[in-house]
Parts: sequence; structure tokens; C-alpha cells
Amino acid sequence: MKKILLLLCGFTMSIMTWAQKQFQLTSPDGSIKTNIEIGDKLTYNISVDGKQVLAPSPISITLSDGEVWGDKAKLSKSKKTSVYQTIPSPFYKRDQVTDQYNQLSLTFKKQWGIEFRAYNDGIAYRFVNQRKQPFTIEKEEVAYQFDSDVMTHIAYSNRGKDGDFNSQFMNSFENTYEVKKLSAQNKGRLMILPLVATTDDGINICISEVNLENYPGMFLTNKDKTNALTGVMAAYPKKTEQGGHNMLQFVVKERENYIAKVDGPRTFPWRVAIVTRTDAELANTDITYRLAEPSRLDDISWIKPGKVAWEWWNDWNLQGVDFKTGVNNETYKYYIDFAADHGIEYVILDEGWAVNLKADMMQIVPEINMKELVDYGKSKNVGIILWAGYHAFNRDMENICKYYADMGVKGFKVDFMDRDDQEMVAFNNRAAATCAKYKLLLDLHGMYKPSGLNRTYPNVLNFEGVHGLEQMKWSPNTVDQMTYDASIPFIRQVAGPMDYTQGSMRNATRENYYPCNSEPMSQGTRCHQLALYVVLESPLNMLCDAPTNYMRETESLEYIAKIPTVWDETIILDGKIGEYIVTARRHGDTWYIGGITNWNARDLTIDLNPLKIFGKKATLFQDGTNAHRKASDYKKESITLANSLKIHLAPGGGFSLMTE
Repeated sequence: MKKILLLLCGFTMSIMTWAQKQFQLTSPDGSIKTNIEIGDKLTYNISVDGKQVLAPSPISITLSDGEVWGDKAKLSKSKKTSVYQTIPSPFYKRDQVTDQYNQLSLTFKKQWGIEFRAYNDGIAYRFVNQRKQPFTIEKEEVAYQFDSDVMTHIAYSNRGKDGDFNSQFMNSFENTYEVKKLSAQNKGRLMILPLVATTDDGINICISEVNLENYPGMFLTNKDKTNALTGVMAAYPKKTEQGGHNMLQFVVKERENYIAKVDGPRTFPWRVAIVTRTDAELANTDITYRLAEPSRLDDISWIKPGKVAWEWWNDWNLQGVDFKTGVNNETYKYYIDFAADHGIEYVILDEGWAVNLKADMMQIVPEINMKELVDYGKSKNVGIILWAGYHAFNRDMENICKYYADMGVKGFKVDFMDRDDQEMVAFNNRAAATCAKYKLLLDLHGMYKPSGLNRTYPNVLNFEGVHGLEQMKWSPNTVDQMTYDASIPFIRQVAGPMDYTQGSMRNATRENYYPCNSEPMSQGTRCHQLALYVVLESPLNMLCDAPTNYMRETESLEYIAKIPTVWDETIILDGKIGEYIVTARRHGDTWYIGGITNWNARDLTIDLNPLKIFGKKATLFQDGTNAHRKASDYKKESITLANSLKIHLAPGGGFSLMTE
């Protein structure tokens, strides 16, 4: 009897070994590993330098017919490959990106597969569909299981009720970060990507997604498990109604019982865990750009990044002019003249030029003669960009793009999408392709975080999805924008460029700041604002303040006007999430360095050796002696650079320099 039992046990173990397969994938430098296990569940983990930072976490896709990709999966074949290539990266923080990874491709018997990639700074995976027949996906299981209660930087959906995820799906994707242990975060709210978890050993895991195309975006929640994050995605809209901001949105009233429709063979979004040992490495990662789909445009010579004179933030509020300012040709010609005089490439006509509540971009208010403005701008070498509400743009996209492109308009700033279900994601991709067809730039405002669309369609220069300076028009002084500014280079900016809209000339200390719509101000110092033009990435970068305010501040204006919006090289010299960052960027032979701090004053000694600029002359803007009391106080001087730079930052302060 004992012999029979032993034989049975041995037979059972052999079945388990046969049914369960394990693979290991290692980063090119050998420091990061993932173990993929195929058994009752498909799981993977992540270890760094031999220590696990992500415990085995299940992943799967459930089809509407009940089939589950990932559970008891039957492997057909596996293949490992290694890639080392250089990707040209126009309109980015460096002119080329090194793309090096090891890949494991797993193909399963029911015409689906999964691909894992190991980079020196993270692990990514995506599902692959090989079926030609259409189907729908009920849900996707995404999980991040940690070994302990990690510290997290998390921004939540800013709409809806706690505990009601469906009411939170429609939101503006703009919120500051809650910094707490994961167990202490709000279990009743959806978490916006990217987010960062940090282990007790100081390893950062930044979670995001890339190549979001015709598929819903992902939120995360820790509703069910204390030490785990799980993915949540909005179901496909079943019933929508026109409404929202000035009737320019479509509000979802009812959703289907599936998240996505699949028409045929395709890949799904990359699920990304960026893994770094330092905060500076996190701010410098290129993983989103590497994983994005290559450019689909053969000709990009017409795409011109640059800066924009913007009127909405300053409320069209000019001083000392002999006409009534507002949405009219006189005001916009003044902005065009200002842009032309200072080498600013574009002027934007924000909300107000089209008749309100009509959602029709062909109905222009009588105070605006659009053709006259476009022609006037052309005569001054200044391009015009038009603001567009989502529904107004979507309802007749092809004709709108053709009509305004023929007129000479250079691009659109599309706003108030405020969703990332499959229908809205498809809109953003279609908008990018249609604008490219008519050689139009695109700024996707009112938008979820970027996921590589700017590589696939390089005419998409900017995305919002950020708690930017516009918030200072209405946020109380309890909102800590300085800590947020010192956080986003390590979190939100990891996903891609952002329409933050810096450049305020009215600057306030923490005590003196207050919200004001018609004469808005920034929190923090003047030099903090100047530094943001270097610290933040924005190929289409706004000058948010009024031309007359800039013209009173000629030194600041001249400096901002010189700063490029795309770069040949970027190096993060120092930084810590939520505290401070120092960023160096090179354009041609000129280096620009910008540094900012939160509300804590600090003294920094910055190592300049990586830049090889010893002995060069530079123009330096730094916080003035009294910037802690009067935030607009600054000092400009010419210096000779040594191997290091010692600098004092006032509370909410910053500095910026440009080599000569």
C-alpha cells in the first residue's frame, strides 16, 4: 500500500512539473530579473540585485465568452531575443534614445500570446491577439503585489464619490499627490497613472502604461489587498449624452458589460514597472518613448515646436492700450506683435473665439475675423493655434482640419475629453492622424497621461493630465503647488511631455499667495518659474502671462524667449521626489540648467563635471536675498563655471542658467 502511495505521489508531482513552466528574463546589465510562471495562474515577479521588489503577481484577460487568457494556459512556443538599437527622437529631451532590452515571447495554443521585456530600468509586458474574428474583452487582470507596505506617491481621480468607481472614470486627470504608505491610501478612489511606490530599501517602482491605442486606459486601486495594487478600466460607453463644459463633452450615462471591442490581430498596451535605485534615474528614464510605436509619419519637416503667447491664463488682461481687451482682433494682433518682437513662434486663441454653447467651430464670434488674424500672423512669422472643445472638434474633424489648414492655421489645442475609455482613446489617436494628414500640430489638453502617442504621431507635441499653473487661478493657498512641482518630474513627466503652462511674472510666497482669475499669480519665486522652462518637458511651451507684464520684466522675458523647447541631451544632476530637482539640458553647444525646490529653503552644491563646461561663461538667475519675503526678487549675474556650483534656493525657489 505504501509503495502504491509513493508511486501516486510521484506521478502527481510529475504532472505538476509538466503543467507548470517557469521562465526567467534578465535585463541586459543583469541587475533586474523577472520570473514568469505558467500554471493555474500566469504570474510574474521582479527582483533587483537579487532582492524581490514585486512579489508574484497574476495577469490575465477575460473574454466576454468566459475564456481567460492566463489561467491554466497551454504554451505552444517560446522565444527569447535581444535588441540593441538607437531610436531617433525628434521633439524630445534628447535627440536619440538608446533602446536595449531582452525579450521573451510566449505563444499559447488558443491564438494569443504575451511579450515580456527586461530593460536596465524596468520590466514591461503586453498581451498579443492573433485571432482574426472579432470579440469583446470583459476585463483585464493587472496586479502589483508588494512584499511590504510600500510608501507611495498617488494622485486620485478628482471627480465622483468615494467608493463609486463608475462616477470617477470621467475626470480631468489633474490632482496633487498623496504621499502615504499604501495601506493608508484611500481605498474608495481610483488612482491615476503614473504612480510611484518606494520600498524600504529605497527602490522606486513607477507604474504606467504605454502604447494605449483603441483600448481603455488603466486606473489602479488597493481596494481589496493592503499591499497590492489592482487595475481598473472603464467599460465601453453604451449611452452618452452631450453636456458637460459648455455642451462640449459627452457624458457617459450607461456602460456596456465589456471594456473593449477587438476587431482582429493586435497588440495591447504595455504594462510598465519602471525600476530605479535613485530618484534621479527615475526622472531621466526613456522607457515610455522606447516602448511606444514608431512614427507613422514619413515627413516631419513641417512640424515646428516652439513657444506660445497664451491669453487665457492672464484673462486677456493688457495694460496701457487704447482698445478694450478681450476676444477680438485688436487684442490678438497685440499678442501677435508681442510674439513677433520676441521670437515667439505661436499665438493661441483659447476658448471664446467660437460661439458659446453651439459646439460648432465654423460659428465664429463677430468680434473675430479669423482669416485676417491668420494672415496678419503669417506676415509677422507667427502661427495661430486654435482651442477646440472635444465635441466641436470630433463631430466634423475631417472638414474642420481641412478648412483651417487651408486658411493657414498651424494647429489645435483640443480640450475637455476627460475620459480614457476605449471610445475616447480611439478619438485621440484619430485626432492625431487627421491633424497629421493636414500638417497640423496637436496639443491634447483635457487629457489623460500620455502613453507614447508623441512618438507615433510626432505632430502631437503636448498633453495635459497635470495639475498645472492654471490651477493657481482658483486654488486656495492650502494647495501645495511647490511640492507638486518638485514631484512631477519623477512621476507624471515619466509618461511624456506636459502642458503645464509656466511663466508667471506675478510671484507669491506661501503667505502672500491667493487665487485670482483676472490677475493670477504663481506660488513660489520668479526663479522657480524661470527654472520650470528647463525642468519641465513641453515642446509646445506657453508663456502664460500677459505681454505687458513680460515687457515690464525684460530680463525674464529675454531669458524665457531664448530657452529651446526640444533638446539634444538631458542629464538629471540631482533630485529627490517632492523635495527638489536639478536638470541640465543641452541644445547645440549651449547648456541650460534649472533647479527648483519645494517650500523648504535649501543650499545645493551641484556637480557640473558630467556637463564638461568648466571655465565657460554663463548667465545665472537665482533667488534674490529677499525672495523669501518678496517672491519676485531675483539676482541676475554673469559667472564663470567651475566643477561645481553652490546655490541657495529660497522657499519655493529656483535657479536657472544658460552657458554663453
